[in-house]
Amino acid sequence: MPRAKGWRELPIGGIIDEPGSARELETGAWRAFRPVVDQEKCINCLQCWMFCPDMSVRVEDSKMVGFDLYHCKGCGICASICPVDAITMVVETEAAKEGEVK
Repeated sequence: MPRAKGWRELPIGGIIDEPGSARELETGAWRAFRPVVDQEKCINCLQCWMFCPDMSVRVEDSKMVGFDLYHCKGCGICASICPVDAITMVVETEAAKEGEVK
């Protein structure tokens, strides 16, 4: 069994010692609701992209193509801001039952 670190060996909490380090953390694991986009309704206005606090809206060639569910926390801002109601928030457990990829 490895030796437990003493308090002097632990990193100081609350300090970001490397910029952009949050990208390496899978913060979408505790999401309760998952955004689901209806591509037929989406007009690619990208308001969801502009307002997403987690940069979880995936855009390719100036079009919204889905969500980065490893970082999406399911806040629902994208669904609230969508002018054509193309995004709905689905209970995570229900979406998982339907076999959607995380």
